[in-house]
Amino acid sequence: MIKIIDYGMGNLRSVQKAFEKVGCEAEITSDKEEILKGDGVVLPGVGAFKDAMDNLKDLDLIDTIYEVVDGGTPFLGICLGLQLLFSQSDEFGTTKGLDIIAGRVERFPEGLDIKVPHIGWNSLDLQGGEKLYKGLEGELFQYFVHSYHIIPEDEKVIATKTDYGIEFVSSIAKDNIWAVQFHPEKSSKQGLKILENFGRIVESKG
Repeated sequence: MIKIIDYGMGNLRSVQKAFEKVGCEAEITSDKEEILKGDGVVLPGVGAFKDAMDNLKDLDLIDTIYEVVDGGTPFLGICLGLQLLFSQSDEFGTTKGLDIIAGRVERFPEGLDIKVPHIGWNSLDLQGGEKLYKGLEGELFQYFVHSYHIIPEDEKVIATKTDYGIEFVSSIAKDNIWAVQFHPEKSSKQGLKILENFGRIVESKG
């Protein structure tokens, strides 16, 4: 079963329902032992980076996430769950992240002719992460809501890029980790296909 980490940030039920729609069993939990039992683990999230890190610390879930990742369990980060994987964020000052992926999180630059936050549908330019995007090699659009974007130190982890005033990294893939800036659970059939693909990754590890 896929375990969705509940740390008080975001509408977790919508992620759970989306997995269920594509035939994947998913459970929302903040229990460390239950998370560690997961065949796959999802870290979603909406909100401020510092609040999220504080919540993970208060719930004593940071070491649990490290254990999941180090153990090779398929791991999916969504939106804020992607950003938290990085070394640090510049949101409201500098906040240390989980530092699982080397890099930082920055706000979209000032002076661009764009509205921030970036809200709405946008396209993905596939660079890698083939397992997560299997069957989606044509035009691919996903739904975004964010003001900050990731800057990985190692370009090899980049799975997709997206253009919004600047070209930014919209998803990554490394070993057993996949993470996306967009919301596949809100992105119609293509988004559901991404979640289904993650479910297949989880099944193949079982």
